[in-house]
Amino acid sequence: MTTFTKIPEDQTPCISIDVSRRVAKINPNIYGGFTEHIGRCIYGGLYEPGSTLSDKKTGFRKDVLAALKELKVPVVRYPGGNFVATYHWMDGIGPREKRPTRPELAWRDTETNQFGTDEFLQWCEVLGTQPYLCLNMGTGTLDEALAWVEYCNGSGDTHYANLRRRHGREKPYNVKYWGLGNEVWGDWQIEQISKEVYATKTVQWAKALKKLDGSIELILCGISGHTSWDHHVLMECIPWISMHSVHIYTSANHRHLPNVTAPRSAERSIQITSGLIDLARIERGIPPWVPRQTICFDEWNVWDSGRANPERGAEEQYTLSDALAVGAWLNIFIRQAKDVGMACIAQSVNVISPLMTTKKGIWKQTTWWPLLLFCKYMRGETVGVHVWSGCYEGETEPWWIRSISCETPWLDVSACVDEDGWAGMVVINIHPEKSFKTDIKGLKKVREVKVFTVTGSDVEVRNGDGVENVKVKESCWDAEGKFTFGKHSLTLLRWKVVDFGIGGDREDQEWERI
Repeated sequence: MTTFTKIPEDQTPCISIDVSRRVAKINPNIYGGFTEHIGRCIYGGLYEPGSTLSDKKTGFRKDVLAALKELKVPVVRYPGGNFVATYHWMDGIGPREKRPTRPELAWRDTETNQFGTDEFLQWCEVLGTQPYLCLNMGTGTLDEALAWVEYCNGSGDTHYANLRRRHGREKPYNVKYWGLGNEVWGDWQIEQISKEVYATKTVQWAKALKKLDGSIELILCGISGHTSWDHHVLMECIPWISMHSVHIYTSANHRHLPNVTAPRSAERSIQITSGLIDLARIERGIPPWVPRQTICFDEWNVWDSGRANPERGAEEQYTLSDALAVGAWLNIFIRQAKDVGMACIAQSVNVISPLMTTKKGIWKQTTWWPLLLFCKYMRGETVGVHVWSGCYEGETEPWWIRSISCETPWLDVSACVDEDGWAGMVVINIHPEKSFKTDIKGLKKVREVKVFTVTGSDVEVRNGDGVENVKVKESCWDAEGKFTFGKHSLTLLRWKVVDFGIGGDREDQEWERI
Protein backbone atom coordinates (compact mmCIF):
# COMPACT_ATOMS: atom_id res chain seq x y z
CA MET A 1 0.00 0.00 0.00
CA THR A 2 1.40 3.38 -1.03
CA THR A 3 0.07 6.80 -0.04
CA PHE A 4 1.09 10.09 -1.60
CA THR A 5 1.53 13.76 -0.72
CA LYS A 6 2.11 16.28 -3.48
CA ILE A 7 4.95 18.74 -2.86
CA PRO A 8 6.28 21.71 -4.86
CA GLU A 9 8.62 20.85 -7.72
CA ASP A 10 11.56 22.62 -6.07
CA GLN A 11 11.39 20.53 -2.87
CA THR A 12 13.34 17.31 -2.31
CA PRO A 13 11.23 14.16 -2.75
CA CYS A 14 11.02 11.70 0.13
CA ILE A 15 10.00 8.06 0.41
CA SER A 16 9.25 6.55 3.82
CA ILE A 17 8.93 2.77 4.14
CA ASP A 18 7.71 0.88 7.20
CA VAL A 19 8.69 -2.77 6.77
CA SER A 20 6.78 -3.73 9.93
CA ARG A 21 3.53 -2.49 8.42
CA ARG A 22 2.51 -5.64 6.54
CA VAL A 23 -0.61 -4.77 4.56
CA ALA A 24 -1.55 -7.82 2.46
CA LYS A 25 -0.13 -11.06 1.12
CA ILE A 26 0.97 -10.95 -2.51
CA ASN A 27 -0.57 -13.82 -4.46
CA PRO A 28 2.17 -15.42 -6.61
CA ASN A 29 -0.45 -15.81 -9.35
CA ILE A 30 -0.12 -12.11 -10.21
CA TYR A 31 2.87 -13.21 -12.32
CA GLY A 32 0.78 -15.44 -14.59
CA GLY A 33 1.06 -15.86 -18.35
CA PHE A 34 -1.31 -16.22 -21.29
CA THR A 35 -1.01 -18.30 -24.46
CA GLU A 36 -3.56 -18.00 -27.26
CA HIS A 37 -3.84 -19.41 -30.75
CA ILE A 38 -2.93 -16.14 -32.46
CA GLY A 39 0.05 -15.29 -34.65
CA ARG A 40 3.25 -17.00 -33.48
CA CYS A 41 2.31 -17.46 -29.84
CA ILE A 42 1.70 -21.23 -30.08
CA TYR A 43 3.06 -22.31 -33.46
CA GLY A 44 6.58 -20.98 -33.82
CA GLY A 45 6.52 -19.73 -30.24
CA LEU A 46 6.20 -22.28 -27.49
CA TYR A 47 5.66 -25.18 -29.95
CA GLU A 48 7.83 -25.78 -33.00
CA PRO A 49 8.29 -29.44 -33.97
CA GLY A 50 11.33 -30.06 -36.13
CA SER A 51 13.27 -27.08 -34.82
CA THR A 52 16.75 -27.80 -33.50
CA LEU A 53 15.74 -25.66 -30.51
CA SER A 54 12.77 -27.89 -29.64
CA ASP A 55 12.47 -31.10 -27.70
CA LYS A 56 12.48 -33.93 -30.27
CA LYS A 57 9.58 -35.78 -28.61
CA THR A 58 7.21 -32.97 -27.60
CA GLY A 59 8.10 -30.17 -30.02
CA PHE A 60 8.25 -27.68 -27.14
CA ARG A 61 10.79 -24.89 -27.60
CA LYS A 62 13.40 -25.51 -24.90
CA ASP A 63 14.72 -21.93 -24.94
CA VAL A 64 11.20 -20.56 -24.33
CA LEU A 65 10.68 -22.94 -21.44
CA ALA A 66 14.01 -21.96 -19.91
CA ALA A 67 13.16 -18.26 -20.14
CA LEU A 68 9.70 -18.69 -18.61
CA LYS A 69 11.15 -20.85 -15.84
CA GLU A 70 13.37 -17.90 -14.94
CA LEU A 71 10.18 -15.90 -14.36
CA LYS A 72 8.74 -18.69 -12.16
CA VAL A 73 5.43 -18.34 -13.99
CA PRO A 74 2.81 -19.78 -11.60
CA VAL A 75 -0.24 -20.06 -13.91
CA VAL A 76 -0.88 -19.83 -17.67
CA ARG A 77 -4.22 -19.11 -19.35
CA TYR A 78 -5.26 -20.99 -22.53
CA PRO A 79 -6.56 -21.20 -25.31
CA GLY A 80 -7.89 -17.62 -25.44
CA GLY A 81 -8.79 -14.93 -25.71
CA ASN A 82 -11.12 -14.23 -28.61
CA PHE A 83 -9.99 -17.50 -30.19
CA VAL A 84 -11.97 -19.49 -27.64
CA ALA A 85 -15.41 -18.38 -28.90
CA THR A 86 -15.24 -20.82 -31.85
CA TYR A 87 -12.81 -23.34 -30.35
CA HIS A 88 -14.01 -26.89 -29.78
CA TRP A 89 -11.55 -28.70 -27.57
CA MET A 90 -12.23 -32.17 -29.01
CA ASP A 91 -10.74 -31.01 -32.32
CA GLY A 92 -7.37 -30.83 -30.54
CA ILE A 93 -7.11 -34.28 -28.92
CA GLY A 94 -6.16 -37.73 -30.12
CA PRO A 95 -3.87 -38.69 -33.02
CA ARG A 96 -2.65 -35.53 -34.74
CA GLU A 97 -3.15 -36.94 -38.23
CA LYS A 98 -6.88 -37.25 -37.47
CA ARG A 99 -7.38 -33.75 -36.10
CA PRO A 100 -9.43 -31.44 -38.32
CA THR A 101 -8.19 -28.13 -39.70
CA ARG A 102 -10.76 -25.39 -39.13
CA PRO A 103 -11.32 -21.78 -40.18
CA GLU A 104 -10.34 -19.53 -37.27
CA LEU A 105 -12.74 -16.59 -37.11
CA ALA A 106 -11.35 -14.40 -34.32
CA TRP A 107 -8.06 -13.61 -36.08
CA ARG A 108 -9.14 -14.68 -39.61
CA ASP A 109 -6.68 -17.53 -39.80
CA THR A 110 -6.64 -21.32 -40.05
CA GLU A 111 -6.31 -23.59 -37.02
CA THR A 112 -4.61 -26.97 -37.53
CA ASN A 113 -5.31 -28.23 -33.99
CA GLN A 114 -1.86 -29.84 -33.84
CA PHE A 115 -1.47 -28.30 -30.39
CA GLY A 116 -4.41 -28.93 -28.09
CA THR A 117 -5.46 -29.84 -24.56
CA ASP A 118 -2.99 -32.62 -23.84
CA GLU A 119 -0.08 -30.74 -25.38
CA PHE A 120 -0.85 -27.59 -23.38
CA LEU A 121 -1.32 -29.43 -20.09
CA GLN A 122 1.88 -31.42 -20.61
CA TRP A 123 3.71 -28.17 -21.49
CA CYS A 124 2.46 -26.72 -18.19
CA GLU A 125 3.86 -29.72 -16.32
CA VAL A 126 7.26 -29.28 -17.96
CA LEU A 127 7.20 -25.57 -17.12
CA GLY A 128 6.04 -26.27 -13.56
CA THR A 129 2.97 -24.05 -13.79
CA GLN A 130 -0.76 -24.41 -13.20
CA PRO A 131 -3.09 -24.36 -16.22
CA TYR A 132 -6.07 -22.02 -16.47
CA LEU A 133 -8.54 -23.07 -19.17
CA CYS A 134 -11.13 -20.72 -20.64
CA LEU A 135 -14.47 -22.23 -21.66
CA ASN A 136 -16.18 -21.53 -24.98
CA MET A 137 -19.35 -19.64 -24.06
CA GLY A 138 -19.77 -18.39 -27.62
CA THR A 139 -20.45 -21.33 -29.95
CA GLY A 140 -19.77 -23.89 -27.22
CA THR A 141 -22.34 -25.80 -25.17
CA LEU A 142 -22.65 -26.75 -21.52
CA ASP A 143 -22.32 -30.42 -22.48
CA GLU A 144 -19.03 -29.62 -24.22
CA ALA A 145 -17.77 -27.74 -21.16
CA LEU A 146 -18.71 -30.57 -18.80
CA ALA A 147 -16.96 -33.04 -21.07
CA TRP A 148 -13.79 -30.93 -21.05
CA VAL A 149 -13.73 -30.81 -17.24
CA GLU A 150 -14.32 -34.56 -17.10
CA TYR A 151 -11.55 -35.20 -19.65
CA CYS A 152 -9.08 -33.13 -17.65
CA ASN A 153 -10.09 -33.97 -14.10
CA GLY A 154 -12.13 -37.16 -14.14
CA SER A 155 -10.79 -40.08 -12.08
CA GLY A 156 -13.70 -42.51 -12.41
CA ASP A 157 -14.68 -45.08 -15.00
CA THR A 158 -16.48 -42.55 -17.21
CA HIS A 159 -16.50 -41.81 -20.92
CA TYR A 160 -14.28 -38.73 -21.18
CA ALA A 161 -11.92 -39.81 -18.41
CA ASN A 162 -11.47 -43.08 -20.28
CA LEU A 163 -10.96 -41.16 -23.53
CA ARG A 164 -8.08 -39.32 -21.87
CA ARG A 165 -6.64 -42.66 -20.79
CA ARG A 166 -6.88 -43.98 -24.35
CA HIS A 167 -4.89 -40.96 -25.45
CA GLY A 168 -2.08 -41.97 -23.13
CA ARG A 169 -2.78 -40.05 -19.92
CA GLU A 170 -3.83 -42.26 -16.99
CA LYS A 171 -3.96 -39.80 -14.09
CA PRO A 172 -6.13 -36.67 -14.16
CA TYR A 173 -4.58 -33.29 -14.90
CA ASN A 174 -6.60 -31.70 -12.06
CA VAL A 175 -7.09 -28.33 -13.72
CA LYS A 176 -8.12 -25.92 -10.99
CA TYR A 177 -8.97 -22.67 -12.80
CA TRP A 178 -11.74 -22.40 -15.40
CA GLY A 179 -12.82 -19.19 -17.10
CA LEU A 180 -16.52 -18.67 -17.86
CA GLY A 181 -16.07 -17.28 -21.35
CA ASN A 182 -13.96 -14.47 -22.77
CA GLU A 183 -15.16 -10.93 -23.51
CA VAL A 184 -18.62 -12.23 -24.46
CA TRP A 185 -19.85 -8.63 -24.14
CA GLY A 186 -17.79 -7.39 -27.12
CA ASP A 187 -19.30 -6.65 -30.53
CA TRP A 188 -16.26 -8.35 -32.10
CA GLN A 189 -17.20 -11.64 -30.47
CA ILE A 190 -18.89 -14.62 -32.10
CA GLU A 191 -22.19 -14.99 -30.17
CA GLN A 192 -22.02 -11.67 -28.33
CA ILE A 193 -24.62 -11.60 -25.54
CA SER A 194 -26.08 -9.11 -23.07
CA LYS A 195 -25.19 -8.95 -19.38
CA GLU A 196 -28.61 -10.33 -18.47
CA VAL A 197 -28.32 -13.34 -20.77
CA TYR A 198 -24.71 -13.97 -19.71
CA ALA A 199 -25.56 -13.90 -16.00
CA THR A 200 -28.48 -16.30 -16.40
CA LYS A 201 -26.41 -18.66 -18.56
CA THR A 202 -23.41 -18.50 -16.23
CA VAL A 203 -25.39 -19.47 -13.13
CA GLN A 204 -26.68 -22.57 -14.91
CA TRP A 205 -23.24 -23.52 -16.21
CA ALA A 206 -21.64 -22.93 -12.83
CA LYS A 207 -24.17 -25.13 -11.02
CA ALA A 208 -23.46 -28.03 -13.36
CA LEU A 209 -19.69 -27.58 -13.42
CA LYS A 210 -19.50 -27.43 -9.61
CA LYS A 211 -21.64 -30.57 -9.33
CA LEU A 212 -19.25 -32.40 -11.62
CA ASP A 213 -16.12 -31.17 -9.81
CA GLY A 214 -16.53 -29.16 -6.63
CA SER A 215 -12.79 -28.46 -6.41
CA ILE A 216 -12.60 -26.19 -9.45
CA GLU A 217 -12.47 -22.40 -9.21
CA LEU A 218 -14.63 -20.47 -11.67
CA ILE A 219 -13.67 -17.06 -13.06
CA LEU A 220 -16.45 -14.68 -14.11
CA CYS A 221 -16.21 -12.69 -17.35
CA GLY A 222 -16.07 -8.97 -16.58
CA ILE A 223 -15.11 -5.96 -18.66
CA SER A 224 -12.92 -3.32 -17.05
CA GLY A 225 -14.28 -3.41 -13.51
CA HIS A 226 -16.03 -0.06 -13.71
CA THR A 227 -19.06 -0.79 -15.91
CA SER A 228 -22.71 -1.72 -15.42
CA TRP A 229 -21.84 -5.14 -16.89
CA ASP A 230 -19.38 -5.81 -14.06
CA HIS A 231 -21.95 -4.69 -11.48
CA HIS A 232 -24.77 -6.82 -12.90
CA VAL A 233 -22.90 -10.08 -13.43
CA LEU A 234 -21.22 -9.89 -10.02
CA MET A 235 -24.57 -9.32 -8.33
CA GLU A 236 -26.14 -12.29 -10.09
CA CYS A 237 -23.24 -14.75 -10.12
CA ILE A 238 -21.15 -14.10 -7.01
CA PRO A 239 -22.28 -17.22 -5.09
CA TRP A 240 -20.69 -19.39 -7.77
CA ILE A 241 -17.38 -17.75 -8.56
CA SER A 242 -13.93 -17.37 -7.03
CA MET A 243 -12.63 -14.49 -9.16
CA HIS A 244 -13.93 -11.72 -11.41
CA SER A 245 -12.03 -11.22 -14.65
CA VAL A 246 -10.96 -7.75 -15.81
CA HIS A 247 -9.20 -6.89 -19.09
CA ILE A 248 -7.36 -3.61 -19.65
CA TYR A 249 -4.64 -2.70 -22.13
CA THR A 250 -2.93 0.68 -21.97
CA SER A 251 -1.11 2.80 -24.55
CA ALA A 252 -0.81 6.42 -25.61
CA ASN A 253 0.51 6.45 -29.19
CA HIS A 254 4.16 7.23 -28.34
CA ARG A 255 3.30 10.00 -25.84
CA HIS A 256 5.56 9.03 -22.98
CA LEU A 257 3.90 10.59 -19.93
CA PRO A 258 0.34 9.55 -20.84
CA ASN A 259 1.77 6.10 -21.59
CA VAL A 260 3.49 5.57 -18.21
CA THR A 261 0.58 7.01 -16.21
CA ALA A 262 -2.11 5.07 -18.11
CA PRO A 263 -1.90 2.02 -15.77
CA ARG A 264 -3.30 4.26 -13.01
CA SER A 265 -6.69 3.62 -14.64
CA ALA A 266 -6.27 -0.07 -13.80
CA GLU A 267 -5.58 0.79 -10.17
CA ARG A 268 -8.86 2.67 -9.96
CA SER A 269 -10.60 -0.24 -11.69
CA ILE A 270 -9.31 -2.62 -9.02
CA GLN A 271 -10.63 -0.34 -6.29
CA ILE A 272 -14.05 -0.04 -7.94
CA THR A 273 -14.31 -3.78 -8.61
CA SER A 274 -13.35 -4.49 -5.01
CA GLY A 275 -16.29 -2.36 -3.91
CA LEU A 276 -18.64 -4.14 -6.32
CA ILE A 277 -17.52 -7.50 -4.92
CA ASP A 278 -18.27 -6.33 -1.39
CA LEU A 279 -21.63 -4.92 -2.46
CA ALA A 280 -22.59 -8.19 -4.14
CA ARG A 281 -21.52 -10.23 -1.10
CA ILE A 282 -23.62 -8.02 1.18
CA GLU A 283 -26.72 -8.00 -1.02
CA ARG A 284 -26.53 -11.73 -1.76
CA GLY A 285 -25.87 -12.63 1.87
CA ILE A 286 -22.57 -14.42 1.27
CA PRO A 287 -21.47 -15.67 4.74
CA PRO A 288 -18.05 -14.69 6.12
CA TRP A 289 -16.70 -18.24 6.00
CA VAL A 290 -16.95 -18.23 2.19
CA PRO A 291 -13.60 -16.84 0.95
CA ARG A 292 -13.89 -13.34 -0.45
CA GLN A 293 -13.76 -13.22 -4.24
CA THR A 294 -10.75 -11.54 -5.80
CA ILE A 295 -9.92 -9.92 -9.12
CA CYS A 296 -8.38 -11.84 -12.01
CA PHE A 297 -6.58 -9.42 -14.34
CA ASP A 298 -6.21 -12.19 -16.92
CA GLU A 299 -5.37 -9.85 -19.79
CA TRP A 300 -3.14 -6.84 -19.19
CA ASN A 301 -0.26 -5.19 -20.97
CA VAL A 302 0.82 -2.19 -22.99
CA TRP A 303 -0.77 -2.63 -26.40
CA ASP A 304 -1.33 -0.24 -29.27
CA SER A 305 -3.30 -2.25 -31.84
CA GLY A 306 -2.27 0.23 -34.53
CA ARG A 307 1.38 -0.68 -33.98
CA ALA A 308 0.66 -4.38 -33.41
CA ASN A 309 -2.35 -5.41 -35.47
CA PRO A 310 -3.82 -8.69 -34.13
CA GLU A 311 -4.81 -9.84 -37.60
CA ARG A 312 -1.14 -9.56 -38.62
CA GLY A 313 0.23 -11.45 -35.64
CA ALA A 314 0.26 -8.60 -33.09
CA GLU A 315 4.04 -8.53 -32.84
CA GLU A 316 5.30 -5.40 -31.09
CA GLN A 317 8.71 -3.86 -30.56
CA TYR A 318 8.51 -2.17 -27.19
CA THR A 319 10.21 1.04 -26.08
CA LEU A 320 11.77 2.01 -22.75
CA SER A 321 8.61 4.03 -22.10
CA ASP A 322 6.60 0.82 -22.50
CA ALA A 323 8.95 -0.98 -20.08
CA LEU A 324 8.33 1.70 -17.47
CA ALA A 325 4.58 1.38 -18.07
CA VAL A 326 4.82 -2.39 -17.50
CA GLY A 327 6.67 -1.63 -14.28
CA ALA A 328 3.85 0.74 -13.30
CA TRP A 329 1.33 -2.05 -13.96
CA LEU A 330 3.27 -4.40 -11.68
CA ASN A 331 3.60 -1.74 -8.98
CA ILE A 332 -0.20 -1.55 -8.99
CA PHE A 333 -0.58 -5.30 -8.48
CA ILE A 334 1.76 -5.06 -5.47
CA ARG A 335 -0.02 -2.03 -4.01
CA GLN A 336 -3.45 -3.62 -4.51
CA ALA A 337 -2.41 -7.12 -3.42
CA LYS A 338 -5.40 -7.49 -1.11
CA ASP A 339 -7.76 -7.60 -4.08
CA VAL A 340 -5.76 -9.18 -6.93
CA GLY A 341 -5.86 -12.98 -6.97
CA MET A 342 -4.35 -13.48 -10.42
CA ALA A 343 -2.92 -11.48 -13.31
CA CYS A 344 -1.85 -12.83 -16.71
CA ILE A 345 0.31 -10.70 -18.98
CA ALA A 346 -0.92 -10.97 -22.55
CA GLN A 347 0.87 -12.75 -23.98
CA SER A 348 3.74 -15.02 -23.01
CA VAL A 349 5.51 -15.49 -26.36
CA ASN A 350 5.79 -13.31 -29.52
CA VAL A 351 2.29 -11.77 -29.44
CA ILE A 352 2.60 -8.34 -27.70
CA SER A 353 5.07 -10.22 -25.55
CA PRO A 354 8.23 -9.51 -23.57
CA LEU A 355 9.77 -12.65 -25.13
CA MET A 356 10.40 -13.12 -28.86
CA THR A 357 11.55 -16.15 -30.81
CA THR A 358 13.52 -16.51 -34.03
CA LYS A 359 14.67 -19.57 -35.91
CA LYS A 360 18.02 -19.22 -34.13
CA GLY A 361 16.92 -18.41 -30.57
CA ILE A 362 15.12 -15.85 -28.42
CA TRP A 363 15.51 -12.17 -27.64
CA LYS A 364 14.08 -10.13 -24.80
CA GLN A 365 12.12 -6.94 -25.18
CA THR A 366 12.55 -3.86 -23.00
CA THR A 367 9.46 -5.02 -21.09
CA TRP A 368 11.10 -8.31 -20.13
CA TRP A 369 13.41 -6.69 -17.60
CA PRO A 370 10.91 -5.09 -15.21
CA LEU A 371 8.84 -8.28 -15.39
CA LEU A 372 11.90 -10.35 -14.49
CA LEU A 373 12.76 -8.16 -11.48
CA PHE A 374 9.24 -8.32 -10.11
CA CYS A 375 8.92 -12.07 -10.65
CA LYS A 376 12.20 -12.72 -8.86
CA TYR A 377 12.07 -10.25 -6.01
CA MET A 378 8.65 -8.67 -5.41
CA ARG A 379 6.96 -11.42 -3.44
CA GLY A 380 5.68 -12.03 0.09
CA GLU A 381 3.67 -9.20 1.63
CA THR A 382 3.11 -5.63 0.50
CA VAL A 383 4.18 -3.06 3.08
CA GLY A 384 3.37 0.54 3.93
CA VAL A 385 5.05 3.33 1.96
CA HIS A 386 4.44 7.06 1.82
CA VAL A 387 5.75 9.19 -1.04
CA TRP A 388 6.30 12.96 -1.06
CA SER A 389 6.92 14.03 -4.64
CA GLY A 390 6.06 16.42 -7.39
CA CYS A 391 3.35 15.36 -9.79
CA TYR A 392 2.71 15.07 -13.53
CA GLU A 393 -0.30 17.27 -14.33
CA GLY A 394 -0.63 16.96 -18.11
CA GLU A 395 -3.03 14.99 -20.30
CA THR A 396 -3.74 11.36 -19.52
CA GLU A 397 -4.91 8.24 -21.33
CA PRO A 398 -7.73 7.55 -20.59
CA TRP A 399 -8.87 11.12 -20.04
CA TRP A 400 -10.80 10.30 -16.84
CA ILE A 401 -7.67 9.57 -14.79
CA ARG A 402 -7.47 13.29 -14.11
CA SER A 403 -11.26 13.63 -13.83
CA ILE A 404 -11.52 11.31 -10.80
CA SER A 405 -8.39 12.56 -9.03
CA CYS A 406 -6.10 9.61 -9.66
CA GLU A 407 -2.62 10.57 -8.52
CA THR A 408 0.21 10.65 -11.06
CA PRO A 409 3.41 11.39 -9.07
CA TRP A 410 6.80 11.57 -10.74
CA LEU A 411 7.90 8.68 -8.48
CA ASP A 412 5.68 5.59 -8.78
CA VAL A 413 6.42 3.27 -5.83
CA SER A 414 5.55 -0.11 -4.32
CA ALA A 415 7.29 -2.18 -1.63
CA CYS A 416 7.18 -5.63 -0.09
CA VAL A 417 8.94 -8.00 2.31
CA ASP A 418 9.40 -11.66 1.32
CA GLU A 419 9.30 -14.72 3.56
CA ASP A 420 13.10 -14.77 3.82
CA GLY A 421 13.17 -11.26 5.28
CA TRP A 422 14.29 -9.35 2.20
CA ALA A 423 12.64 -6.01 1.51
CA GLY A 424 12.13 -4.79 -2.03
CA MET A 425 11.07 -1.34 -3.16
CA VAL A 426 10.48 -0.43 -6.80
CA VAL A 427 10.67 3.25 -7.71
CA ILE A 428 9.83 4.35 -11.25
CA ASN A 429 10.91 7.86 -12.14
CA ILE A 430 8.57 8.62 -15.02
CA HIS A 431 10.07 12.06 -15.72
CA PRO A 432 11.67 12.06 -19.19
CA GLU A 433 14.28 14.70 -18.38
CA LYS A 434 14.80 15.07 -14.63
CA SER A 435 16.56 12.88 -12.05
CA PHE A 436 15.48 13.13 -8.42
CA LYS A 437 17.76 13.11 -5.39
CA THR A 438 15.47 11.55 -2.81
CA ASP A 439 15.43 11.12 0.95
CA ILE A 440 14.61 7.54 1.91
CA LYS A 441 13.36 7.03 5.46
CA GLY A 442 13.21 3.64 7.17
CA LEU A 443 16.76 2.44 6.35
CA LYS A 444 18.56 3.71 9.47
CA LYS A 445 20.07 0.34 10.43
CA VAL A 446 20.61 -0.86 6.87
CA ARG A 447 24.25 -0.95 5.71
CA GLU A 448 23.99 -2.42 2.22
CA VAL A 449 21.31 -2.10 -0.43
CA LYS A 450 21.36 -4.04 -3.69
CA VAL A 451 20.37 -1.83 -6.62
CA PHE A 452 18.82 -3.04 -9.88
CA THR A 453 18.19 -0.42 -12.57
CA VAL A 454 16.35 -0.52 -15.90
CA THR A 455 16.87 2.51 -18.12
CA GLY A 456 18.23 3.61 -21.50
CA SER A 457 19.42 6.56 -23.53
CA ASP A 458 15.89 7.89 -24.14
CA VAL A 459 12.27 6.81 -23.71
CA GLU A 460 11.95 5.62 -27.33
CA VAL A 461 14.93 3.24 -27.30
CA ARG A 462 14.13 -0.38 -28.15
CA ASN A 463 15.67 -3.84 -28.04
CA GLY A 464 15.80 -6.23 -30.97
CA ASP A 465 17.28 -9.49 -32.18
CA GLY A 466 20.93 -9.14 -31.15
CA VAL A 467 20.38 -5.58 -29.87
CA GLU A 468 20.03 -5.05 -26.11
CA ASN A 469 19.79 -1.33 -25.43
CA VAL A 470 17.73 -1.90 -22.29
CA LYS A 471 18.50 -4.47 -19.61
CA VAL A 472 19.10 -4.71 -15.85
CA LYS A 473 22.21 -3.09 -14.39
CA GLU A 474 23.25 -4.12 -10.87
CA SER A 475 25.09 -2.07 -8.25
CA CYS A 476 25.17 -1.45 -4.49
CA TRP A 477 24.38 1.50 -2.21
CA ASP A 478 25.47 2.04 1.39
CA ALA A 479 22.10 3.59 2.41
CA GLU A 480 23.85 6.84 3.35
CA GLY A 481 22.54 10.22 2.25
CA LYS A 482 20.10 10.71 -0.60
CA PHE A 483 19.53 8.24 -3.42
CA THR A 484 19.26 9.53 -6.98
CA PHE A 485 16.57 8.02 -9.18
CA GLY A 486 17.68 8.71 -12.72
CA LYS A 487 15.41 10.14 -15.36
CA HIS A 488 13.10 7.69 -17.16
CA SER A 489 14.21 4.72 -15.04
CA LEU A 490 12.95 1.83 -12.95
CA THR A 491 14.97 1.07 -9.82
CA LEU A 492 14.59 -1.87 -7.45
CA LEU A 493 16.23 -1.41 -4.04
CA ARG A 494 16.63 -4.63 -2.06
CA TRP A 495 17.96 -5.13 1.48
CA LYS A 496 17.86 -7.57 4.37
CA VAL A 497 15.35 -6.55 7.04
CA VAL A 498 16.25 -6.37 10.72
CA ASP A 499 13.17 -7.81 12.45
CA PHE A 500 11.95 -5.54 15.23
CA GLY A 501 8.57 -7.24 15.56
CA ILE A 502 5.15 -5.60 15.32
CA GLY A 503 5.49 -1.84 15.40
CA GLY A 504 9.22 -2.03 14.66
CA ASP A 505 11.92 0.15 16.19
CA ARG A 506 10.39 3.56 16.77
CA GLU A 507 13.67 5.26 15.92
CA ASP A 508 13.73 3.46 12.60
CA GLN A 509 10.17 4.28 11.55
CA GLU A 510 10.59 7.85 10.30
CA TRP A 511 7.12 8.53 8.95
CA GLU A 512 7.12 12.21 9.76
CA ARG A 513 8.94 14.09 7.07
CA ILE A 514 12.06 15.81 8.44
